Amino acid sequence: MVKHVIRKYYLETLSALREQNLIKVVTGVRRSGKSTLLQQFQELLRKENADISIVSLHFDEPEYRFLAEKSWVEVYAFIKDSLSADKMNYVFLDEIQNVAEFEKLLEGLFIHPKIDLYVTGSNAYLLSSELATLLTGRAFEINVLPFSFAEFLEFTGKPDNLPKAFADFLASGGFPEAVRLATVNRNYATQYLQSVFKNIYENDILKRQKINSEHSYNEVVHFLIDSIGSPVSATSIANVLKNKDLRIDNKTVSKYIDTLTAAYLFYKVNRYDIKGKQHLQTQEKYYLVDLGLRDALLGKDLASDMGHLLENAVYLELLRRGNQVWIGKAGTHEVDFIARNKAGYTTYYQVSQTVQNPETLARELAPFDKIPDHNERILLTMDYETGSRNGVKQINLMDWFNP
Repeated sequence: MVKHVIRKYYLETLSALREQNLIKVVTGVRRSGKSTLLQQFQELLRKENADISIVSLHFDEPEYRFLAEKSWVEVYAFIKDSLSADKMNYVFLDEIQNVAEFEKLLEGLFIHPKIDLYVTGSNAYLLSSELATLLTGRAFEINVLPFSFAEFLEFTGKPDNLPKAFADFLASGGFPEAVRLATVNRNYATQYLQSVFKNIYENDILKRQKINSEHSYNEVVHFLIDSIGSPVSATSIANVLKNKDLRIDNKTVSKYIDTLTAAYLFYKVNRYDIKGKQHLQTQEKYYLVDLGLRDALLGKDLASDMGHLLENAVYLELLRRGNQVWIGKAGTHEVDFIARNKAGYTTYYQVSQTVQNPETLARELAPFDKIPDHNERILLTMDYETGSRNGVKQINLMDWFNP
């Protein structure tokens, strides 16, 4: 039985920011649930006060598409005419990037004394340098990801076989509609995810960037997906593609990668030298926003490179829980993740499919031994064995994902 999932973490954040003097900017990849989140928040507001004033415009929907074609001044006038004069108005603008010069619209609405403003967008140009400068200190970003494993289980119902459900989650991912379709037919979910990527390419990339070769662009996408968990650079990707007789330079590759991160298809993770206490500018990694896209675009099964897929899933979960995340360097060793939570506490993570082999266990524990501080250290594996090893907590991944 497929259920309706309340995005509790995001709703709590929106509720905490309610009527704060900030523009609440909900970002994230297309079809991750941003519009549904705003609808859920509006329902909460109406439950508290049936007489509340809500103005909600979705610029991707046919009934409001005519507004997106008008000037920001005309959109502003339309919204202003919809306001109640004697109360606070909650204004929700979905896919605001479709409005030309939307930053001027937001500035005008923000200074209105009777507006509490919420907006969504599907690419990082929403928080571009121009808008960031215009709204410095006025905007709070809430980045929405597809379903977590816990939400996946809530959506699909309690499974009889948890390991199979986890494998399904890694394969089909957490896009809400893909999860629903996968309960009917896995191929439907694959086709849907392929259409999601096409939609992102056409609406969030091609409309803003010139792509010289769609074939080369797709090769960069496939390379990044295939390199999850491995350090990459624009130069290394360009060299590999040149060996495939593709004419592409590192500057073009770099531009293509920027468009992919701007569309929230990939997240760039930088390195941090734990001993030297400094950020490093080389050997960054890229993680895919949803592992279902890997199967949909590459057709690879889970058996290939499971360790790095688990690493990708852990990275996304750390983001969902509100952490800042880096890759750690401890001497010559690498720590999979350094996570700093909102309270400022740091935790180190190593991720491995299994550490039943003593050599594998020793390799995964070695980086922890090189860390000079005493922050929490966690080893995540698919093994059922848990406990503590010299101050390192070993936790089963499924338990960690679904606490």
